[in-house]
Amino acid sequence: MNKRTFYFLLVIFTTLFSNVKAQILDPVSWSTSVEKISDTEYDLVMKATIDASWHLYSQHLDEGGPVATEFTFVESEDYILVDSPSEEEGHSAPEPAFDNMMVKYFENSATFKQRIKVLNKELSIIKGEVNYMVCNDTQCLPPTFKDIEFKFTSDKTAAKLANNADSTSDKNSKNKEDKKGLFSIFIIAFLSGFAALLTPCVFPMIPMTVSFFTKQSKTKAKGVRNAIIYGISIIVIYLLLGIIVSAVFGADALNALSTNVWFNLIFFVLLLIFAASFLGAFEIMLPNSWANKVDKQADRGGLVGIFFMALALAIVSFSCTGPIVGTLLVQAASGGSQIGPIVGMFGFSLAIALPFALFAAFPGWLNSLPKSGGWLNSVKVVLGFLELALAFKFLSNADMVLQMHLLEREVFIAIWIAVFGALTLYLFGKLQLPHDSPLKHISVGRLSLGLVTLTFTLYMIPGLWGAPLNLISAFPPPQHYSESPYGVGNMQTGGGTATHTQEVPEGAHLMAPHNILAFNDYEKGLAYAKKVNKPVMIDFTGHACVNCRKMEQNVWVKDNVLNVLKNDVVLISLYVDEKIKFEGEAPDSKLRPGKKLRYTGQQWSELQQIRYGTNAQPYYVLIGHDEENLNEPVAYTPDVTEYHNWLKEGVSNFKNK
Repeated sequence: MNKRTFYFLLVIFTTLFSNVKAQILDPVSWSTSVEKISDTEYDLVMKATIDASWHLYSQHLDEGGPVATEFTFVESEDYILVDSPSEEEGHSAPEPAFDNMMVKYFENSATFKQRIKVLNKELSIIKGEVNYMVCNDTQCLPPTFKDIEFKFTSDKTAAKLANNADSTSDKNSKNKEDKKGLFSIFIIAFLSGFAALLTPCVFPMIPMTVSFFTKQSKTKAKGVRNAIIYGISIIVIYLLLGIIVSAVFGADALNALSTNVWFNLIFFVLLLIFAASFLGAFEIMLPNSWANKVDKQADRGGLVGIFFMALALAIVSFSCTGPIVGTLLVQAASGGSQIGPIVGMFGFSLAIALPFALFAAFPGWLNSLPKSGGWLNSVKVVLGFLELALAFKFLSNADMVLQMHLLEREVFIAIWIAVFGALTLYLFGKLQLPHDSPLKHISVGRLSLGLVTLTFTLYMIPGLWGAPLNLISAFPPPQHYSESPYGVGNMQTGGGTATHTQEVPEGAHLMAPHNILAFNDYEKGLAYAKKVNKPVMIDFTGHACVNCRKMEQNVWVKDNVLNVLKNDVVLISLYVDEKIKFEGEAPDSKLRPGKKLRYTGQQWSELQQIRYGTNAQPYYVLIGHDEENLNEPVAYTPDVTEYHNWLKEGVSNFKNK
C-alpha cells in the first residue's frame, strides 16, 4: 500500500466513523477551460460555482483581512503568463469579522481568467493551484488549496479539477431564492398593511366604501363581488409598484443597495422625511389633479370604474400609506432580492384589501369597528417614531462602510434610547404634537403600549456598558465598532471569579478579554496539561470565525463556564486560518500527498479534518492525556447551560479515568 492510498483510506475511515454531527464542508467547486484568443495567446478560465449563502473572496484584499483568492501556475518554458489573473466585478461590503474592512467578494459563481502566451505549439497541459477562503453569515472555512489543470485538446473541452470530478452539483444555486427572507418580507409587509389601515387616511374609508358597494348593488351577492374586485384591484395597483421598482433597479443594483454609501444616505434622508410627515411637520401628498382625474374615471362604472376607485383610494391615502410603502420598498430592495419589492407590495396590499372584501360580505361587522377619532393620529405618530429609529440603521450602514466612526455603537444605542424614550412620554400623554386631540385620559391599550416601550427603553440602557442586546442585535453596530469594545467606561471585561496565580508558561498567553490561559500550539498545550494533570479542551477556531467570537463573548464570559475554562481544563486554541509560515522546512500535507503545507493554520485544519472529520469552526473537543475524547465534541452551542454541562461532563470523565 503506497502513501497516497494510505492517507486516502485514513480520511475515508475517520469521516465515516467520527461523530455523526461532523462533516467536511466544501461549498465551492471549480472547473477550468481554455479559450483561444489568437494563434499564440490563450485565456486560462477558472470558474467557481459557489453554494447559496456562501461567498468567495477576491484576489485583491487589504492586509489583515480574509484570505484572498490566489492562483499559481507551474513554471514552464512552453508558455509565459501575461499580466495577472483578471476577475469579475463582484460585490463590495464591510466584513464584520474584520472590523468592517471593505472586502470584495463573489456569490453564486465567479470567473477568473489568466492570459498566457504559448511558446511551444505542442503544449498539451498546464497545471496550477488555487488557494481560497469562503465564508457565510455565521462562519468561515479555513483556507483551502486545490489543484487545477488546463488541457489543450482539439475541441478545447473544459477540464475539471483533479480532485473534484463533479462540479455541476450546484449548477442551480445561482437561481435559488432565500425563501425564509422573502417570507419575512411578506410578514412585515402584511403587518405594515394593517398598521396603514389604522391611519386617518384609510380607516374612515372602510365603512364609506363598503356602504357604497352594498347600497349601489342590486343584490348582496353583487355587492360582495364588487367589493372583492375592489380588493383585487388594490392588490394589482401595489403589485405594479413593486414590479416597477424591481424592473428599474434590477438584481445587481438591488444587491448593492445594502452596502452602497449613497443609497444608504438617501434612504436615511427619505426615512427622516417620512418620519417628520407622520409626526405632523407636513403631509406628503400627490397632486390633487391626479385624484380628480381618477375620480372621473371611477364614475364610469363596471370593472374599469371599480379599478379606478381603488386607484383613487391609493392616491387619496398616499399621505398616510406613502411613507409606509416607501419604507417597505427600501427594506425589501436593500435585501438584495429582485422579487423582494413584489413580495412586499403583495403582503401590504393584501392586508389593505382584506377588510374591504370581508366587511362587504358581512356588513354587520361594521358596527364592531371603533369610531374615528384622535387615536388614528396617534397611530401615525407611533409609526413616525418607528420610522425615525429605523432611519439611523441606514446612516449606521454608511458610517461603517466609510469607517468614519461617527455613529459608533454607544451613539446609536443612545439615539434609540432617546427615540423610544420620547415615544414612551408621548404614549403617557406627556408630549403633544401638532395634530393631536386633547387627551383627557389614557386608554388601557395606550397605557399597555407605553409600558412596552418603556420596558424596551430600559432594556437598551445596559447596552451603553457593553451588554449584547440580543433582541436588537441586527440593528446597532457590532460591539467592536464602538468607543470602547467592551462598553462605555470599560477598557476590559472578563467576568468569572477564578484567576491564574501561576506564571504564564512558555507557549501560552492570557486570552483577552477573559484572561484564560491558552496555548496556540497543540504539542506544547498537551505537554502542559500532563504537567498540571488537567484535561485538554481543543478549540478549533479562526480569526474570521463569527460564531467563534459569539461563543467567546456570550458563552465563555459567563461565570460558570469561565471558571471551568480557567481552572479545570487546559485550553488549546488552534487557528485554522493562521497565516504564519513555518520556521525551517514546511511539513508535508497529509491530505494532499506530495504537497507542502504553507502556513501553520493548515496544520491545524488538517488535524481537525483527519481526526474529527469536519472542517467547520467553532469545534470543541475535550481529550485526556492519551488524546482520546472524554465525551462527544460539540460545535456552536449558544446555550450556556448546555455548554457548561458538556464541559463538566468531560472534566468528570477525566477525573474518573
